[in-house]
Amino acid sequence: MKYVSGPYFEPDFDPVLDRFGTPGVVVDNETREDCTLVKVDSVNRDGVLLEMVQLLTDLDLVISKSYISSDGGWLMDVFHVTDQIGCKLTDPSLPGFIQQALLPFQRSGSGPSPKFTTCLGNVVGPGGPDVSDCASLEFTVHDRPGLLSSITQVLVDQGCHVASGQAWTHSGRAAGVLYVTATGADSAALHPSRWARIERLVNAVVDARENMSGERRWVCMSAPVRGRVHTERRMHQLMHDDGDYESSPAPTPVDEEHFCMGDRAATAARSAHRTETRVTIDNWEEKGYAIVKMTSRDRPKLLFDTVCALTDMHYVVFHATVGAQGPLAIQEYYIRHKDGRTVDSYAERQKVSRCLVAAVERRASHGVRVEVRAADRSGLLSDFTRALREHGLSLLRVEIKRQKEEAIGTFFLVTDTGGEVRPEALRAVRTRVAEMGISLDVAKEAFGWPPVRKTRALAPSPADQERPRYSLGSLLWSHLGKLSNNFGYIRS
Repeated sequence: MKYVSGPYFEPDFDPVLDRFGTPGVVVDNETREDCTLVKVDSVNRDGVLLEMVQLLTDLDLVISKSYISSDGGWLMDVFHVTDQIGCKLTDPSLPGFIQQALLPFQRSGSGPSPKFTTCLGNVVGPGGPDVSDCASLEFTVHDRPGLLSSITQVLVDQGCHVASGQAWTHSGRAAGVLYVTATGADSAALHPSRWARIERLVNAVVDARENMSGERRWVCMSAPVRGRVHTERRMHQLMHDDGDYESSPAPTPVDEEHFCMGDRAATAARSAHRTETRVTIDNWEEKGYAIVKMTSRDRPKLLFDTVCALTDMHYVVFHATVGAQGPLAIQEYYIRHKDGRTVDSYAERQKVSRCLVAAVERRASHGVRVEVRAADRSGLLSDFTRALREHGLSLLRVEIKRQKEEAIGTFFLVTDTGGEVRPEALRAVRTRVAEMGISLDVAKEAFGWPPVRKTRALAPSPADQERPRYSLGSLLWSHLGKLSNNFGYIRS
């Protein structure tokens, strides 16, 4: 494919930059009135973009825009961020924490790893919440009503407590990562033979509930260990390895009008009645890049999910622009495989497109969302999921965590047949779980979606209207200021 325009890359980019090992992390509250700019420049290394996005997500920050460039062995990335209620960042310790977390080898080995308390009160380290003292139960199986209830009951019967974890469903498959501790007198008794026994019992429960012979499944119980893979990235890896993307139809190509500048893009976004995830992949042969263009419904953690998918498929992002027009998130990436090739074949383009769509839609919000709180105790998750099953409700997505002595959970619910949950069913569940000391509230809006202030769009001049249509990436350097005014916000 012949590509006629693209971002400018300086051919004589000085390799002496590689000698500057100290990263630069700047938290800028002066440039923008409506957000804070987090600017990072450093020697590039494998996976550092995902680490940056993952870190900002763990810090409970909302990424509204980002500009990414990492050619020539050097990265220069800008993230527009706010806290969860739309305010700028004011903690003076934040730049130092980000710097240390991105380059852990620079931390002193004698002291503890740095910690940071987020705007939501969550305490995180460089790798996210610390679960190093927990065993881990991972599974990928065919999704069915009552699955999580059955698995957690096995854990309770074996004297185990689920301290935190997540479970997702997509395309008829379910995956989960549960962090487990022993309870009571058995608190120090989670040794390898016991893990193997729990793994066998969970496998037996899953096998007993299979509806089809030969149904693929995977269950693994592992020991406590430091340096675990980030939980949400691990969830993506599990579902990708399980092949949840294989049954999806070929993605619809993007509407190129969304990738032009100014009023034309805004008009196209407003006229988009559907917000299904769309992907187009082209090759820019002159520069040796594959160009990935994506549009989808805007939502929290969208940037993390997309970068996670590209990283786990072994693609390197060299340049990217990410933002939104109204409810439509718009992403453009210039990528190359680690082995230097682009997305060469039709089959490879279809696979990458399907994987990106799956990564976006695994976390898409469907069903009714409920927030649950209770004093943390053994068997809490099992009791709650059993109450849901007794009332004919199924789980689409689950996230549970512990905050001080309280257990907090987010659950997305549908009926066992996949239908909408009726208000009377929710009232019945609320009454039932209240007897267990569990409070249940229906969330009216997805958390992490603060109101975003409008920015004034510059009207295009007649000369601009007559010019050929440029992609967002092609204007990354020469029109950075124009992008800031014309381009809206994602809520990643």
